[in-house]
Amino acid sequence: MRIAGVALSLLMLVAPATAESSETVTVGSKGFTESVVLGEILGHLTKQTGVTVAHRAGLGGTRVLWSALLAGEIDLYPDYTGTITHEILANEGGPGLADEAAIKSALAAHGVGMTASLGFNNTYAMGMRTQRAAALGITTISDLRAHPDLAFGFSNEFIDRGDGWRSLRDRYGLPQTDVTGLDHDLAYRGLEAGDIDLIDLYATDAEIAYYGLATLADDLGHFPIYNAVILYRLDLAERAPAVVRPIARLEGLIDETAMAGLNARVKIDGESETVVAADFVSQSLGVVAETHEQRLIERLWRTTLDHLTLVAISLGAAIVVALPLGILAARRARLGQIVLGVTAVVQTIPSLALFVFMIPLLGIGGPPAIAALFLYSLLPIVRNTHAGLTGIAADIIESADAVGLDRAARLRLIELPLAAPAILAGIKTAAVINVGTATLGALIGAGGYGQPILTGIRLDDVGLILEGAIPAALLALAVQGLFELVERGIVPAGLRAGGETGGR
Repeated sequence: MRIAGVALSLLMLVAPATAESSETVTVGSKGFTESVVLGEILGHLTKQTGVTVAHRAGLGGTRVLWSALLAGEIDLYPDYTGTITHEILANEGGPGLADEAAIKSALAAHGVGMTASLGFNNTYAMGMRTQRAAALGITTISDLRAHPDLAFGFSNEFIDRGDGWRSLRDRYGLPQTDVTGLDHDLAYRGLEAGDIDLIDLYATDAEIAYYGLATLADDLGHFPIYNAVILYRLDLAERAPAVVRPIARLEGLIDETAMAGLNARVKIDGESETVVAADFVSQSLGVVAETHEQRLIERLWRTTLDHLTLVAISLGAAIVVALPLGILAARRARLGQIVLGVTAVVQTIPSLALFVFMIPLLGIGGPPAIAALFLYSLLPIVRNTHAGLTGIAADIIESADAVGLDRAARLRLIELPLAAPAILAGIKTAAVINVGTATLGALIGAGGYGQPILTGIRLDDVGLILEGAIPAALLALAVQGLFELVERGIVPAGLRAGGETGGR
């Protein structure tokens, strides 16, 4: 089949990413500035031991990092004791662990080690605009009970985690129901604009001082201690023993003021995490760290290659699989309903959730993103292949049978050419969806145009957001144009006009 041949050619356009060297130590960090800065500090220190270091920055939330650590996709990352006890070890009696020694013991059962505190407690806090809090007489979290109409805006992770909104609401008996989930960094803008009244803060956020926010006293002591620590795989001491020692040099080295200052240099002053981290290890530890700031053209080249890899492999594989499924659905009516139903159910799964579901099976990075994009691309192609084949007039099929064509020849010579406009319309739809959805791959370390978009959101940098958004839009147009040319090459001219009328 000519369409399948095109699909196979797409698969060959981009080779899978090469596996990382066994000597590579991979640092992870969560999707907020402080974690990325600490990840860069770990990267600079680790490089001094002579091993190859990769930093997978901004990998979403706690569960993504923890799963990646257990799977060996990353070797170490910064986290917080309160998060460990109330989120990671919540089902293993974590909230009841008495001290850091008990936490270490519980983590060791998972093959994970933990450093002592880095020196600061980045606890959660509730924040309001100072004028708003003063006008309402609110100084503690308990005071919120008297103001049920206040609008709350919390980070999505805070809403869902065990020590987050639900447990806070139950502990304080808060009556508010206008609660919105949004990105942590965007919440500050919503608060400043007056769209929301209260947000969750990290105690070392640079924005607290920048916006002059009031932090409410946790008068019932709901939030645990969130001492910053480094989690690492215990087998790292065997694979790269020289790496573990310099990490310990960070213990007790960074207090709240120092960490807030590092965050401010990135979030307020616009410096890169790499440079800020390099300055810190140089001034505090006497470690000379090399930094390389990529130019715009270098960043665009890298993100474009990453994005093309995700799109080409996942879309090509979807075409190869979906075409036979669509043909099967058209040939076997009952089985076809099952095929269409299953692919439709996959399409209803939120795309971000589908990416995360792939992590336990395939780890982080390109493979889970490609698998999720592949599944997400099936329905438009299967459905249009089925519609194109079942929409062929019965008298045409009867005429093909009358001249003695067997089913395979009829499919190849009659049905597929007639159905090609509809099939290509489905492929074009899948391609455009694929290009846009692939930007979410950055949340699980797959790179692509989503990387500058997410970084731009985190740093409130419109230029970085556009650096990812504009190329993604142009790529979607280019992919659609490519399939327009493919259509002209494989669809007979006499069928093309009718296909365009019904398929676009």
